[in-house]
Amino acid sequence: MRDVNVTEKDKADFTDLVELACRLGAGDAAMVPAAAVPVEDSLARLCSDPPCGNYGTSAGCPPHVAGPPGFRKLLRECEWALIFRIEVPSSVLLSEERREVFRRLHEIAAEVERRAVQMGFHKSRGFAGGSCRELFCRDQEVCRVTAEGGPCRNPHHARPSISGFGVNVSKLMGAAGWAMNRVGGENQKDGNPGTGTVCGLVLVG
Repeated sequence: MRDVNVTEKDKADFTDLVELACRLGAGDAAMVPAAAVPVEDSLARLCSDPPCGNYGTSAGCPPHVAGPPGFRKLLRECEWALIFRIEVPSSVLLSEERREVFRRLHEIAAEVERRAVQMGFHKSRGFAGGSCRELFCRDQEVCRVTAEGGPCRNPHHARPSISGFGVNVSKLMGAAGWAMNRVGGENQKDGNPGTGTVCGLVLVG
């Protein structure tokens, strides 16, 4: 934690949240000030121009989310953010197995969010990489929320996609003091397939 203006109880709670994320499968987790989470409108526009295959099909993706303006409002309401990451072999991220990895991201974000709310941080919200429809409702014809105005089929696991809010994931990793490995990046050369970084976050407030 970068800010000393935090109570001893909050420090203990934040430690519990970080440890929970790691027990659930995160390789690393850290608390940073919410103001350090970078949001860029241009990144959110990548979801629609040209349209991603998930654009408009999921309650957790644009245009059904509040985008950068809504996320900036949440950042103003929360003082802290828990960031977590998983390092995954590039071969997995380039295969059908990647869905299980991204499902785990959503499940970690959802569980940490629930624990934070139980601790009294009632404005806490979780976000993760990947489209919830592709990960949890791939076999369903439509997203029940967007197509029918009905309840989400997976409310305890699915969380909004971090991409649709314009969060700069590379800079987000830097805010936690981590380097981000990209598929095809510098850590994947000389025949070494390397790893890729996937991440999620929970705004705590």
